[in-house]
Formats: sequence, structure tokens, C-alpha cells
Amino acid sequence: MLQVEVIPTAELGDRSYIAHDGKTAIVVDPQRDIDRVEERLAANGLTVGAVLETHVHNDYVTGGHELAHRTGARYVLNGQDDVAFERHGVRDGDEFEVGSLTVRVLATPGHTDTHLSYVVTSDGGLPAVFTGGSLLYGSVGRTDLIDKSRTDELTRAQYRSARRLARDLPAATAIFPTHGFGSFCSSGSAAGGPNSTIGVERARNDALTESDENAFVARLTANLTGYPAYYAHMALANRQGPGAPDLSPPEPVDREALRKRVADGEWVVDLRDGTAYAAEHVAGTIGISLGEQFATYLGWLIPWGSPLTLIGQSPQQIADAQRQLVRIGIERPAGAAVGTAAELADQDDLRGYPRMTYADLPARLAVRDAAPAKAAGHGDLLLDVRRDDERATGFIPGSTHVPLHTLLSQLDEIPEGRLWVHCASGFRASIAASLLDRAGRDVVFIDDEYANAVASGLATG
Repeated sequence: MLQVEVIPTAELGDRSYIAHDGKTAIVVDPQRDIDRVEERLAANGLTVGAVLETHVHNDYVTGGHELAHRTGARYVLNGQDDVAFERHGVRDGDEFEVGSLTVRVLATPGHTDTHLSYVVTSDGGLPAVFTGGSLLYGSVGRTDLIDKSRTDELTRAQYRSARRLARDLPAATAIFPTHGFGSFCSSGSAAGGPNSTIGVERARNDALTESDENAFVARLTANLTGYPAYYAHMALANRQGPGAPDLSPPEPVDREALRKRVADGEWVVDLRDGTAYAAEHVAGTIGISLGEQFATYLGWLIPWGSPLTLIGQSPQQIADAQRQLVRIGIERPAGAAVGTAAELADQDDLRGYPRMTYADLPARLAVRDAAPAKAAGHGDLLLDVRRDDERATGFIPGSTHVPLHTLLSQLDEIPEGRLWVHCASGFRASIAASLLDRAGRDVVFIDDEYANAVASGLATG
């Protein structure tokens, strides 16, 4: 009987899978830190017969190449993928056996040109389909990562691929997508959730409920949002065949070395939450709280290839950050320091800034009819660091808008004055406040839910 184990990577909004018959396993789209996969395999007494990639991934570095190497399993990719290593190339319609499992290959282009889905059955039972970035829960994978000039073409291919899956597979077929759980690789109204079937998706999925292809294409492409800058490096790394990550502890950095790295303008990232960072931090560092969005935003903002030093409260916090970072190809921190800000720097090198809520906004920054604050001079300025698509649905009149991912390139364009920084929940505002503080600006961190600004009448929606 076919069994499927889910290995979630909530930090990137992705899932990997182990499909097995109790003895032999297929691993689908494994993340870089394959020790998690190996632990599951060992716990269940499973032997890996094949490692399957639905596509050359754009949002993370795969662990598939290394897992196949370690286990001796066949490494299955589309035969048309341009890669620098030996693999078991497959194409639409191919079938092969892994233990008592049968794998059928379906071409489902759209998310990428060569995207595949895999239909897996055991002993004639109901199939399961591993859909990667094709058919997701409630929607489909985004179609603008390969070439923006081909977005329309690939969106049409995505629509047809999703409908092919819905047409050719039984309603009870369980669906196991890689993306769609918070990943920027998803698009439209992805539903998330623990599971779904072809029958459920026929009733709710954007690509299956919209009968007009042109209308679907127009709606999906209009709703594509920005995605992390590090995506530009992921496919290249995956085509090279990435090896095992090094998760050993980084070089310890003492107080003097830390001061020098800050003075040299290197990226020294404090992993504590935004509240603790605002209260006190080492001047010149950057605060990115270690949580589910840590690697996404660090990878989005850091100049690629720059030396990175981590500051953590414990060795475990450093190790957790490393694990997130290797998944996006940031291989080794240049060093790490453990301790409080006061333990890592002299008093003269410590900084802090106020943490407020929307209720604390000065009246002059919360006037409905206020003009954009570009003429604020040296007064107070409300800075919105949400994305363009968020801003389009509502904002606080009088605020200036600079999305977080463009902040470093627009520092010189932000008017002088005290900056009250906000986002949707406080996480991105905390990062932005730290970057602005590092640049010598006077900042106030608004640690509050944007919904509270809407409820109080400060925001338009």
C-alpha cells in the first residue's frame, strides 16, 4: 500500500515527500538539509529507490543530488533539463518501477518549461500525484520566474497543465504539491491546508473553475507580486548539482573582531526579536529576527556573496539560522558571536530606538487628508515598507511608501526627519528600522498589526 510522509519546510513555504510501500521509498523535491529526510527513512527502515525532482527549483537549493549520491538511488529529472551532472532523464509518458511502486511521468509545463508531475501507484490502488509547482491547493505556481517576457505563454501552459491533471486523474487522487504553503513560488489564492484531492481542486482551484483561459491568464498575471532577489541564484546552483551542506559551528568572533567587521561595513546580523533589538543592540548591526521569514528576507536584502556574521543568544540559535541559510545557498557564515549586546560591545557602541504602536502616532502623521509626506522636511515621517500589492489595497494617508526589498537602493531618496516605520505585522518594519538606524537615521519602530490601523480609522483599508 502506498504511504506518503510529508516533510514541511515552513520557513520557505514548501514541502518535500517520502512515498513508500513499507520497504522502498521515493523522495520528491528534498530540501538541502537532507538529514531530516535521512532520519525519517531510518526510522521507517526504508531504502531509497529514486529521488524525483519535479523541476529545477528557483526558491531553494535542492538536496536531491546529494541524497541520490549518498543512497545510490537513481536521480530523476526531465531529460531536457540542462544540468552538469549525470541523471536519470525522463519525459512525458515514461513509467518505471521502484519496489512495488509504479511511477508515471506527466509533463506539466508552466511554472518552468520542463516541469513534471509524477503519478505514483502501488498494487493497483488509488494514485497520488506529486505536482511540484503546477497544481497547488487552490491555485497554481507562479509563471514569471523563467523569463518575464514569456509570462503570458507560460501562464497559458500552466492553465492547460492543471486542467490536464484534473481531466486525466480520478477525483480521489491525493495531490502533493511542493509549493503553496507560503512560498513566493505560488500565485493566486493558494489555499494551503494539510491535504487535497483532484476532486476538491476541481471545485475550488482557480485554474479549474475558470473556463475562460484568457480571463485566467489576465487575473493570474495581474496578481503576481515581487519575489526574493536570491531566486536569481537558485536554478544555477541546482543545475550544478549541489553537494552536502556544512552545518558545523562557524568560527567564533570576539568583541574586537566584531567591532572591526561592523566598522568595515560587513553584514553583522542580530537574530534576536525586534523588541529586544530595538531596546539595545550593537551599533552598525542589522536586526533580522530568527523565525519562519528569516532566510527569505536576509537572502532578499543582503548583497549576494557578502561576508555574513551572526549574533545569537545561544549556539542553538546560530545553528538554526545556519540551517535556514544553506537552503537558499548561503553556505557558511564568516563567523558568529553569542551573547547579549552588552556582552559583545562597549557601552559607547550600543544603540536603541523607540518601539511604538499605531495608537502612539502623532496626530500630524495620522491625518486623513494629509498630502504625501515628501515635503515633510526635518519633521516626522511615516514610512510604509510593505509591498506594492499590499499598499494598493489600503494605506495610511500621508505616509511615504518604500518597500523593504528596495529600501537599501532608495536610502538617499527618503526625506530627512524622524522615520516612523511600519509594515503589516511589525516583522519587516523591525528589519527596516535596523537598516535605517545603521544608516544613521532617527527611527521609531511601529511594532503593531496593520489591521489595528484599519480598525481605528487611520488607514484607508
